[in-house]
Amino acid sequence: MSQIKTTTRNNGNIIGLITKSSCQKDKSFQVLNRIVVEELEAWFFGDVEAICQAYPKVSANLAKQKRYRDPDGIKGGTAEALERVLQNAGYHPGGLEKYKASSEISQYMNPELNSSTSFQAFYRGLLDCINSNQV
Repeated sequence: MSQIKTTTRNNGNIIGLITKSSCQKDKSFQVLNRIVVEELEAWFFGDVEAICQAYPKVSANLAKQKRYRDPDGIKGGTAEALERVLQNAGYHPGGLEKYKASSEISQYMNPELNSSTSFQAFYRGLLDCINSNQV
């Protein structure tokens, strides 16, 4: 377990919050630790349809290209890869505006269908957190 995750869990325990990793199975918890190791753009590559909806000139075949099949394994930086994809389609000619791209792509994302393993871990954790705190 990473030092950051251990510290966060221990701090939660000190103030009386139960973390997902320290609670018993099927018990309620208040803290979910998830650390985005690679860039957030990997999560966008997990939902190519959302990219295409936000930027219609991007090829729908993007997800079939070997380089993009594993969103969490994209080499050379996912922000740079997203910038190249968008610029090749005629968007963000002056460089990737991360906030703008995030806003435009995320509104079309379908969490259930996202192929990014790290996104799914985050998403399932959020659902577990929500479901464990329902009365």
